[in-house]
Amino acid sequence: MTATETATETRKPTKKARLDLVSPWREGYDAMLAFDRAVGECSLDESLRDLLKQRASQINGCAYCLDMHAKDLRAAGESQQRLDVLQAWREVDLFSERERAALALTEAITLVADGHVPDEVVDAAREHFSDRELAELVYTVVVINAWNRIAITSRIPLPPA
Repeated sequence: MTATETATETRKPTKKARLDLVSPWREGYDAMLAFDRAVGECSLDESLRDLLKQRASQINGCAYCLDMHAKDLRAAGESQQRLDVLQAWREVDLFSERERAALALTEAITLVADGHVPDEVVDAAREHFSDRELAELVYTVVVINAWNRIAITSRIPLPPA
């Protein structure tokens, strides 16, 4: 177990966020909401967007977003099996080629410091998405990564089960 994992495991859940990132600068939060709303109104299927949000949140370790998007996915009819193996999507045949291309791009964008976004990942996504859909996909990943960082930094507590 790494030091980060140990620190995370021993951290006691809090009932209040560590930082208030809304009240001190409402304009910043409102801008995030507007960005999120625009992504939410794009033409990509909502279930695909939520799947990508779940995968990025897994990579980032954002408990609040993991909880929220898993609930959204289950409510929309996503199978528990696919949610259970999402982290190992390359190892199973439960995801379509379109979803695989989107998941690969999601991982590349989320882990941008680990090698940027390789041409072959973008090219594979281009095979399954129009130019507009590809832009929408990128912005979907960017917005969830931003929310993950906000939730993790402020340490937003989980809502009751």
